[in-house]
Amino acid sequence: MEIDLRREVVRQIINTKYSNTHIAHNVDLAPNTVRRHRKICETFGLFWDELERMSDSEFEALFTKKRMPLKHKRFPDWAYIHKQMQAHPHQTLVQLWDEYCLIDPSTAYSQSQFNYYYREYIKSIDVSMRQRHIAGECVYVDYAGKTIPWTDSKTGEVHYAQIFVGVLGCSQYTFAFASKSQKLADFIEAHNQMFTFFGGVPQVVVPDNLKSAVTKPGKFPEKNKTYVAMASHYRCVIEPARVKRPQDKSLAEIGVLLVTRWITVALRRRQFFSVEEINEAIRVLLPKINDRPFKRMEGCRSSRFEELDEPKLKALPPKPFPFGEWVTPKVVNRDYHILVDKHYYSVPYQYVGKRVGAWLRANTVEFVWNNKRIATHVRSNEVDGVTTVMSHRPEKHQAYARQNRDYYLTWAESIGEHATSVVLSQFEDKNPYSMESNRACSQLQGLAKMHGHARFEAACKCAADIANPTVKSVRSILQCRLDQREDTLPVQVQLPLHHNVRGAQYYANGGL
Repeated sequence: MEIDLRREVVRQIINTKYSNTHIAHNVDLAPNTVRRHRKICETFGLFWDELERMSDSEFEALFTKKRMPLKHKRFPDWAYIHKQMQAHPHQTLVQLWDEYCLIDPSTAYSQSQFNYYYREYIKSIDVSMRQRHIAGECVYVDYAGKTIPWTDSKTGEVHYAQIFVGVLGCSQYTFAFASKSQKLADFIEAHNQMFTFFGGVPQVVVPDNLKSAVTKPGKFPEKNKTYVAMASHYRCVIEPARVKRPQDKSLAEIGVLLVTRWITVALRRRQFFSVEEINEAIRVLLPKINDRPFKRMEGCRSSRFEELDEPKLKALPPKPFPFGEWVTPKVVNRDYHILVDKHYYSVPYQYVGKRVGAWLRANTVEFVWNNKRIATHVRSNEVDGVTTVMSHRPEKHQAYARQNRDYYLTWAESIGEHATSVVLSQFEDKNPYSMESNRACSQLQGLAKMHGHARFEAACKCAADIANPTVKSVRSILQCRLDQREDTLPVQVQLPLHHNVRGAQYYANGGL
């Protein structure tokens, strides 16, 4: 009942002669409720002037019926019960009450009393433990407001390290890590370090709505693509806290407060020259938080982590998540290349016209379509450069792209030395990629395919013998079958003497 309504009931009881039913009708309450308040006023002889000066809490305490523990009943071990409720996700109070009753039913509380006193116990322990946190279920992450300055030893410029904080829900085991910024690459690396520190992965990660985690906040937040890929790598789920709902990540807020008090404030008085130095100092100070005993519970964060959270964490993958920036899908050009970070990379020609996304990593670029990786390239920093894989081209394009002196020489060498000689002569004093030379060699390939390698080699020999190693000459030799002539005919070196043969003397004397 609201305190103002309770005051109005008591005021009418003391200052009027209305019946309980009439007062109940005036304030819209049950007559029995008014009767109970009247009995308290009569029992203690209360006056309105005295009650009016009471604070709300005093007034509430006077008229609220409180349950007092029955002395003849056996009080349960609430610390054990609360630990069981946290350690097992499907644990229920009904089952624990059954176990409690089995010991001695005659001295056991009823189920309603058992539930009531358990809720009272939860209120009595640390405020951060009032929610029920299942072992190994959640880790709450956030950045601390306070930063730690560090100086660049080369330039003397002062920078400010951002302090990333992660807190496991059940044990409140706390992690802290210094990053150069809150940008996506540093945010992902902080998670890699956190999971390594825990030695495992919880089921759910609850971040704030910073840009590196949530690209578009709202009732159904749009999560950062790279952040989701990291969660998939570690087999966990990202569940961002609601906007302007700090209670969704209350443990992160408490973790930030503790890290600020015990680590940040202490380190701000020291001078650092790199973020790595800050992280070394943080590793030394973290046990002060995790080994510090609880005030209202047994043990500390470290002991609860070893007992509850650590056994429930999922195993780490073989390697940490490799950071990669997601590039919005683009349509593949007709030349089966995509521009990524000012460089053109090829994908299989079958994806021309489709929208293909890309993961831009430190040393590689991976192209993805329909949740399937279709191409991987070594990352290049050449502006407007082109990286092409031959197998990504259609067959005709592959054949055309292979046209150069080395390709044709390899082919000619497989036939014979005379074919090699003819091919070499096509590139004499020309560029290895000369279109004219490539066209001539392509025609030579056609002749070899048409007439066979043996005849082609013989034709190349004939062309070399007459010092005319051209495509036209080789084609003519093959068409006229000169390569198949027998070389047994005698070659007449000198003409025989004959009376009709005029010698040089004849022409020297003017034909006389």
